[in-house]
Amino acid sequence: MLLKTFGWSFAITVVGLVVAGVLWGWQGLAIVGILSILEISLSFDNAVINAGILRKMNAFWQKIFLTVGILIAVFGMRLVFPVVIVAITAKLGPIEAVKLAINDKAHYQELVTSAHPAIAAFGGMFLLMIFLDFIFEERDYKWLSWIEKPMAKMGKLDMLSVIIALVVLLVSAMTLATDVAHGGGDKTATVLLAGVAGLITYLVVGGISGYFEDKLEEDDEDDEDDAESEAGAAAPVATGAGSAVGLAGKAAFFMFLYLEVIDASFSFDGVIGAFAITNDIFMMALGLGIGAMYIRSLTVFLVRKGTLDDYVYLEHGAHYAIGALAVILLITIRYEVSEVVTGLIGIVLIGLSFASSVVRNRREGKPGDTSGTKAEVTSGV
Repeated sequence: MLLKTFGWSFAITVVGLVVAGVLWGWQGLAIVGILSILEISLSFDNAVINAGILRKMNAFWQKIFLTVGILIAVFGMRLVFPVVIVAITAKLGPIEAVKLAINDKAHYQELVTSAHPAIAAFGGMFLLMIFLDFIFEERDYKWLSWIEKPMAKMGKLDMLSVIIALVVLLVSAMTLATDVAHGGGDKTATVLLAGVAGLITYLVVGGISGYFEDKLEEDDEDDEDDAESEAGAAAPVATGAGSAVGLAGKAAFFMFLYLEVIDASFSFDGVIGAFAITNDIFMMALGLGIGAMYIRSLTVFLVRKGTLDDYVYLEHGAHYAIGALAVILLITIRYEVSEVVTGLIGIVLIGLSFASSVVRNRREGKPGDTSGTKAEVTSGV
């Protein structure tokens, strides 16, 4: 199971490190290794979030996530995205931007860094919406019940998450973007525009995927009702195809797009943080790409092992980590925040949620088993 899931990650790691050693020597090999570890530590919570979405999809789309998705993650976000940002901000053509990245790495790094306020605002708002929609939703299981119970009650107000996100964006733009460290000058308008774009992206992609998911579930329920009316009470009726094998078709496609946007939002801090280690775009793409491959494999591993069903507070910890990352991204509009802090916050929150899940399972007397009552359960934290 472990080798089957992580086999490609192991193989790509070996090949990647060999290529790094051949092209850049021992120093390049060490840099690529460090970047891989950086990406894994910063995106571990991403794997948990992705697993919560990927388990709704069928086997075909899970394979798409590991193949096409990894190409988008590695080449799209870790290699092409920084070049596109430079091309847009410096008003250069794609070829000129690539030449700049290869021949004038210091200036290339400066241009990417100057675009950070817009990147941080876009990613911060997208991730903040994920967290807010999670915390405002009524759930069967509650981890930090003293927070989640009142938040669930407040969540009954329509569009509350959007209102809070816009208020946070406005405050961030007025306080953090007036004299930014990245590129200097007033970036208020830039931050507002990028933040609104992040919010709209979340609402559009998430809304469309949610629409098709709900429609598929309704179709499954209709099929079950028809089957029950025909068969009567003679035999139990199997669940519909969508619930049995996972989302497919348009629902899975838009869910896949949603996953890719989430991954992109998570990758922002990794790409920016990588410049503290190297400004060579090919080293960055190789190192961060290896790390991204492990995150993909870990996502599939969590789905196949049913880890999120066995440890019910893991998703809570990951979403709190997302909320923390959203706040950190907005803070970095003006202030530097170490990647060590970002990575540790996510790891600590997920670790605590896992420990709480273990305690709950032992208290219930069914370690790793959540198939019993769906009554509201709290961790006592």
